[in-house]
Amino acid sequence: MEYKDYYKILGVPRNASQDEIKRAYRRLARKYHPDVSKAPDAEERFKEINEAYEVLKDPEKRAAYDRLGSGWQAGQEFRPPPDWEEVVAGFGGFAGSEEAGGFSEFFETLFGGLGGRRRAGGGFRMRGQDHFARIRITLEEAYHGGTHTLELQVPEMDARGRLSSRTRRIQVRIPAGVTEGQQIRLAGQGAPGLGGGPPGDLYLEVEFAPHPHFRAEGRDIHLTLPITPWEAALGAKILVPTLGGPVALKVPPGSQSGKRLRLKGRGLPGSPPGDQYVTLQIVTPPADTPARRDFYGRMREAMPMNPRRHLGV
Repeated sequence: MEYKDYYKILGVPRNASQDEIKRAYRRLARKYHPDVSKAPDAEERFKEINEAYEVLKDPEKRAAYDRLGSGWQAGQEFRPPPDWEEVVAGFGGFAGSEEAGGFSEFFETLFGGLGGRRRAGGGFRMRGQDHFARIRITLEEAYHGGTHTLELQVPEMDARGRLSSRTRRIQVRIPAGVTEGQQIRLAGQGAPGLGGGPPGDLYLEVEFAPHPHFRAEGRDIHLTLPITPWEAALGAKILVPTLGGPVALKVPPGSQSGKRLRLKGRGLPGSPPGDQYVTLQIVTPPADTPARRDFYGRMREAMPMNPRRHLGV
């Protein structure tokens, strides 16, 4: 049967956040709804879009689907890997529900009727569930990488069958260049398996802590940079902070507040790396002494101008 690239169907990257997936689905569903679209293949496209969203909106189904790996290409014949029944354990009974109606053979093979695997001798073996959580890191950690200590509240059953929780501390390796919304997979760190089955995985969605100076958009970093009126008017070469350390930036003569300059490759690492965008903000010295007020008065006389002329006032 033919492999279906659900990410390609929705037009999102494999590391897309849940919000990005939802927005893409809503846009495409409106475009190809059979009652709205005039395209001859609208009904088929609409079914494909719903099938893709049904998997990618559910973190556990998405994790199982992602186990296929990025090496598969649309159009290839799909043959499940040897442990596929264990991979999709926990999705049993889905294909028999009304929800499964109208979905492709590929979809039903992935999530249909495979609750686990029986071992020789009649024992039941099931892969543990995947766990999902968020991890908040600083932009500096995202830039340099390193390790981060994460504490999770994990449910567990005591000897009397009562449900309680315990604190679990995990050391997480943060790859340099990780972006917000990206998932970090910790193999075998999910729920334990049943009957000797393998444990599930732990998926951590990256979230950036607010930074006092920088703001991230994908791999690009944004900074608002205060400059003096004379640096803006005459031009200057000034030091600008970046996540990798200060670098020199040339401010062109005649710059205005809001002008945006680019420091190529100074964003988060990657292939290619992101850029840093610097937005200039002119800061006017206060007229808080007689000498300064006199100086501003002389500027007014020497350089008369009406910056509101284009507004007709």
